This record gives sequence, structure tokens and C-alpha cells, in this order.
Amino acid sequence: MPRLAYLTGGWLMVVLGIIGLFLPVMPTTIFLILAAWFFSKSSPRFEAWLLNHPLFGPPIRDWRKTGAIGAKAKIMAVTSMAAGYAIFWFVVDPSPLFALIVAAVLGASAAFVLTRPTA
Repeated sequence: MPRLAYLTGGWLMVVLGIIGLFLPVMPTTIFLILAAWFFSKSSPRFEAWLLNHPLFGPPIRDWRKTGAIGAKAKIMAVTSMAAGYAIFWFVVDPSPLFALIVAAVLGASAAFVLTRPTA
């Protein structure tokens, strides 16, 4: 049963990562890093597929080796967070407290990304 749970978690993370390619408020790379971790517990074949994927493999390998995030990925992540917040601000018209909470979460996320080593 645990293997099936890890496998399911891996594919769920892959799906969320793919959705993140199209939505600015969802990060792709972190979901794929998590997918690789889930697959490492359940399916060496799918883990190898992710690690050797021409688009997704390099950032996952960089993260595993040194905890590094590429410069382009950092720029894309922070820009996407800012764009997502702007969309949130104008579409939702949040209360000041809710806007502050979302800004704090996104700000902390951006700080985390920016303080990682650059691949």
C-alpha cells in the first residue's frame, strides 16, 4: 500500500506541475521535485524518466545536488508570483488583511527562491 500511495503522490505532483506551466500562481519546478521524491520511493523507472527528461530533468538534478535554482527559473518564479498577486488583487478585490496574508506568503516564497544558490 505505501508504494501505491507514493506512486499516486508522484503522479499527482506531475499533474500539478504541468498545470503550473500554464498558471502563473502555481510553481512547476517544486511539484516536479516532489514528484521525483515520490517516485524515488515507488518507481525507479518514473524517477529516471523525470531525471532524464530534457526539460524537467536539469532543474531537478540541480536541486538534488546543491539545492540550486537556475537564474531563469528564479526570474520566472518571482515574476509569476508578482503577476499572480496582481491578478489576485484586481480580480478578487481582497480585504486588507487577506491581501496582506497572501502578500506575506508570496513574499516568503519569493525570498526562499531568491536565497537558494543559483545553478
